[in-house]
Amino acid sequence: HIAGSGPTDRDGNSSTEPGPVDTLKMLADWLSEDGVASLRYDKLGSGQTGLGPYATNPASIGLSVYEQEARSALEFLAKEKDVNDHELSVFGHSEGGLFALLLATGHAGSTPPIHALGLFEPLSQRYLDLITVQVDASLKAQVKSGAITKSLETTVENDLKVAVTKLRTTGTVKANLPYGLANLLNPSDALFLAQADKFDPAMLARHVAKGTPVLLTCSNDDIQVSCDEVDRVARGFDSSSSPVDFVDLKGVDHVLKVDSSLSGSEYTKNLPFSPQLKAAMRVFVKNYL
Repeated sequence: HIAGSGPTDRDGNSSTEPGPVDTLKMLADWLSEDGVASLRYDKLGSGQTGLGPYATNPASIGLSVYEQEARSALEFLAKEKDVNDHELSVFGHSEGGLFALLLATGHAGSTPPIHALGLFEPLSQRYLDLITVQVDASLKAQVKSGAITKSLETTVENDLKVAVTKLRTTGTVKANLPYGLANLLNPSDALFLAQADKFDPAMLARHVAKGTPVLLTCSNDDIQVSCDEVDRVARGFDSSSSPVDFVDLKGVDHVLKVDSSLSGSEYTKNLPFSPQLKAAMRVFVKNYL
């Protein structure tokens, strides 16, 4: 999600979120209410964009494909009429937080100057570390409920550890990993995962230009990204020169809806988005955009 100061909200084909979730649409609407123009687009593999030239070989899609999409979006918005190209901002939700940081630190190549960053429930540690944490938490919950044995938990943990090590050392992963691990790690995603995993968001934060305002959020009811993880990223920024608005949301799920179910099953339901976040965004826009 790319934003720049201006009088209108401009949309791409659609949000990168599925329609019923509408997280990015809501963020765009809030920005528009405060006079900030924004651009959303279907990333490769979603919406009308589809897989394009990669349709016959999706395993060849690496991190750079998505980096360059984001870079192109920023360049496109910078050239739009009535957009001030000296006040461009990048807002990333979840995995999008990684790409916002890659843009801001020059890893995606030369870009128009980025004035401010918004990182909403962002990916906050190395990609494969996050997958490991999530799998471990799920396994522990299943053991506690009696759904699986402690022995099976240990087996799955070991299989995952081997797969992660293989990805990090060779960039490959075995097909058809057992116990549902193939849903997370498979050959078609291996290149992207191996490349994305090389970046630690907390380390990237250290290289964001001094003085860049940052809006950062976490929530006590986000089951995908914890506040402790996001705090790692917050500490990476140079707080002596970069104003960091770290908003600790309450009763909000990963897609920024008011939801304390801790299940993920409510993401597509027609629930209100966080008024706490809306207020924080309004203050951030007023102060820095």
